[in-house]
Parts: sequence; C-alpha cells; structure tokens
Amino acid sequence: MTRFEKRVFQYYIFFFCVTDDKYEFTFTPLFWFQGNTIFKIIISGLMHISEGILSAPVLVGGGALTAAGTFIGLKKIDYDHIMTVAILTATFFVASLIHVPIGPSSIHLVLNGLLGIILGWACFPAILTALLLQAIFFQYGGILVLGANTFIMAAPAVCCHYLVRPRLKDRKFRAIASFIGGFGAILLSALCMALALFASDLGFLRTAQVSVVANLPIMVIEGFISMFTVSFLYRVHPDIFEETRR
Repeated sequence: MTRFEKRVFQYYIFFFCVTDDKYEFTFTPLFWFQGNTIFKIIISGLMHISEGILSAPVLVGGGALTAAGTFIGLKKIDYDHIMTVAILTATFFVASLIHVPIGPSSIHLVLNGLLGIILGWACFPAILTALLLQAIFFQYGGILVLGANTFIMAAPAVCCHYLVRPRLKDRKFRAIASFIGGFGAILLSALCMALALFASDLGFLRTAQVSVVANLPIMVIEGFISMFTVSFLYRVHPDIFEETRR
C-alpha cells in the first residue's frame, strides 16, 4: 500500500466514524482512484475486520489461536446445559442488529463481556458460530478473517471471565465487577483490533488509534448492560453461573 493510499484510507475511516448517520461504526465501503486503479477498503461492523485488510501472518496467527481456544471451549462445555450456550450464542448474534444512537450516529452492541462472564472458554465456539452466521447472512467481516475476528472478541471475554467471575459471589463487589467485565472486554477487544491492524501495516497506526477511541461509548454501555444482567440472573437463576462451568 502506497503512502497516498494509506493517507486516503486513514482520512476517510475517521470521516465515516464521526459523520455517517447510518453506518458510522460499520465503516462503509470506500472507493478512490489512482491512475486506472480502483481501490476499496472496508472495515464492517464494530470489531468486524473485513477481508483484504489484515496481513497473512496475522490471519494465520488469529486462526490458529481461535482453533486452540475453540478446542478448549468445546472440551469445557457441560453438554447437559448446552442450551444455555446456544441461547447466549443467539444473543450475541442478534446484538449486532441493535443499534444505539450516540449523538448524530449510532453503534451496535457486542456483549462479548457478558458471554465471557457466563461461559468462560465456551465463549470461543459460541462467538465463532455467531460470527460465521453474521459473515454468511450479513457480510459482516468475512470467512478468511473469521479466526482473527473471533480471537479479537473471544480472548478478551475469557480474560474478563477469570478476572470477574471469582468476585461475583460477593454481593458487595458483584455490580462493579460485572461492569468491569463488560467494559473491559470491549476495551481489550478494541486494543486487539488495533494491534491486528498495526501488525498488518504500520500505515494503519492512525486507524488503530481511532478504532480504540470510537469504541469508548459502547464500553460504558456494555458495562452497564453486564452489570444489570448479571445482577438480575443472580436473583432469578443463580445456577446459570455454575451450569456452564465444568
């Protein structure tokens, strides 16, 4: 990618973030001309990196790590309660269709923090399945970047699981721990996405920085969603936090 291409991409990725009233955080397709060549760069959906953006080593590394995480997740799923995993997979799938207005723009939910708190390692196969269906039906991301996108969302969810889950039994810290789980999962996912972009091409440094800042509103929103959801589940169905742990 030439210096000209990088500059145009960085400028327009920021432009669409703050001005497009329909796709602002979905990063609509960008076309531009240089000589007789037409270039197209797409990053579709919050945390969804489209095909053609990441380098081969990043794609291979993300795919390998996702395969390992999925294998561990499948081994740890309690198959007597696989319905819980299926319901949360469907929740993650549908969450991207719920757009939240933020000023003149809108963002969509991810809920990987909530999945991580409840499912632990099982969130890897859950998120992988949901992203595969999103790629097929809505063209979010793509098949080649499925491994990288899954790792970007699932790995932070597992980290938040081990950070937050032990503190949920204490009612004094349950609310704040749940908030940190939802907030932290999005923060770590944004940092992973930025790192993947930067590792693919140094010219994406500005884009990587913008991608982290653009996710700040959804971090706060998902923190509160995780806090209220976990508190509610502990009141009506506390066993769910043991069902998915093997």
